[in-house]
Amino acid sequence: MPTELRLLRGGAIRSFVDDIARLRISVFREFPYLYDGSPEYEAHYLDTYVRSAWSLCVLVLDEGRVVGASTGLPLQDETEEFQRPFLELGWNPERVFYFGESVLLPAYRNAGLGLRFFEEREAYARGLDRFDWCAFCAVQRPLEHPARPVGYRTLDAFWLQRGFRPHPELRTEYRWRDVGDLQESAKPMSFWLKELT
Repeated sequence: MPTELRLLRGGAIRSFVDDIARLRISVFREFPYLYDGSPEYEAHYLDTYVRSAWSLCVLVLDEGRVVGASTGLPLQDETEEFQRPFLELGWNPERVFYFGESVLLPAYRNAGLGLRFFEEREAYARGLDRFDWCAFCAVQRPLEHPARPVGYRTLDAFWLQRGFRPHPELRTEYRWRDVGDLQESAKPMSFWLKELT
């Protein structure tokens, strides 16, 4: 499958914000996120990455069309709600590089791009030479959730193979509207970390 991988930093992300927003809205409608997103929210969310001088966006393009994206930035550049679980337990956000989303259209999955997203972000964090940890967070849905597809498997095994470990003590909640709901509700999120040293 012919694709182009492009690495963007900081303000260079701005010209792709609309494409990344559409991709996030499309992919995150799937289980487990079930996210009923809006372009306005996405623009606000992605502006955090545009404003960070040390952010990274790994884009996958097919004939110029954005079909995948993965982001990361220093945790200290993230919003207060992302930093709070770390600060409450005495972690230094300056030593943590935060991995945002990894989203791919279905036709481009299972071709090694998910692994490449992790490799590129980790290599970038190591290259900055000021981080001890990489981290990301994932939504926690109950096993009996009615929208859980038959045969659904979590990505836990993939993350463990990448060297990440769950840190259940680092927990938070984020609010969004699920597909089919009329209003937002809080979703439990837990963090996974990998030591870089």
